[in-house]
Amino acid sequence: MAIAPHGGVLVDRLLTGAALDEAKSWAASMPRVKVDAYTAFDIDGIAKGLFSPLTGFMSEAQTRRVLDTMYLRDGLPWTIPILLAASQADADRLKVGSPVAIEDDMGELVAILHLSEKFSMDHGEICEKVYLTRDTAHPGVAYTMSLGPVFLAGDLDVLKAREIEFQEYNLTPRETRAEFARKGWRRIVAFQTRNPVHRAHEYLQKVAMEIVDGLLLHPLMGTTKSDDIPGDVRMECYKTILDIYYPKNHTMLTIMPVNMRYAGPKEAIMHAIIRKNYGCTHFIVGRDHAGVGNYYGSYDAHYIFDKFEPGEMGITPLFFEHSFYCRACGNMASIKTCPHDKEHHVFLSGTKVREMLKAGQIPPAEFTRPEVAKVLIKWAQSETG
Repeated sequence: MAIAPHGGVLVDRLLTGAALDEAKSWAASMPRVKVDAYTAFDIDGIAKGLFSPLTGFMSEAQTRRVLDTMYLRDGLPWTIPILLAASQADADRLKVGSPVAIEDDMGELVAILHLSEKFSMDHGEICEKVYLTRDTAHPGVAYTMSLGPVFLAGDLDVLKAREIEFQEYNLTPRETRAEFARKGWRRIVAFQTRNPVHRAHEYLQKVAMEIVDGLLLHPLMGTTKSDDIPGDVRMECYKTILDIYYPKNHTMLTIMPVNMRYAGPKEAIMHAIIRKNYGCTHFIVGRDHAGVGNYYGSYDAHYIFDKFEPGEMGITPLFFEHSFYCRACGNMASIKTCPHDKEHHVFLSGTKVREMLKAGQIPPAEFTRPEVAKVLIKWAQSETG
């Protein structure tokens, strides 16, 4: 039996057929608000049920409850508000109780917002409670502080799904659930990533695969930091390593079109909830999950799960310590399985790896598969050349 979506119902706000045609005609006479790519991805997430049980952008009461309690409602964990910000000028010309047409960053009409509320909140308070900091050097804080002063709440009717690069891998939660059923998978572990898979990641994934039917390698492909590795390079890395080093009947690669918020522990909870909506039963949480800089402790994303009652999440988190290659052991290990001193461990910082790649040097095989390194070298050298 498939795992239930968060809140019990898999949301679908995409209009089709006659309802879509009618809505498009209706929207032509509505006041219009233009949104950025970040908000457009959130609209798409609501439409396809990634954010089930949300049916639209959150109200002030919902937002305050999430910020103060980490619950959307009793028994339903939720840690990051999904909000639609507007300028004061835009908000002033909109009437609560009336529909609003939403235009995305590419100039397309993508949704109708049934405006139920306009409200304001201190952006710094939101940052403090989501990102645990008000430091604008944090990318999530910088974005939040740049938003307009008014938030618009209400249900959405979505007119157009967002198509992105590698669209053939952009399966909806309904589609991944159907594919899991077709494969006969009942226990599925998801792995969140915004980076190429190196040997430590591979180790975590394969340990987890021993207790499930299949692995969903599920890279995030929404908005990310400008210095993150581009999506096309990452996808080539994923396809390369899966093709050579993973069993095809126990692995699946699809993408998750969600913004990277870099909210550390709070985002780890949301990543688990989203994978639950996709139909996964287990979720890997590694070291510094969704972290950035030094804002979070290495295992804060583990500890936050302890704040919820057993069973409330509805998906089983699998917690992993930092892993590495141990020359004395002769294999991948973690501090739970390796008795040797750090001098035997192969660990390279991201900065060191990038320097090696730009110089055309393949990092040690104990750190990354050589086939993946070749893809990254090609990209790194194109960046410098």
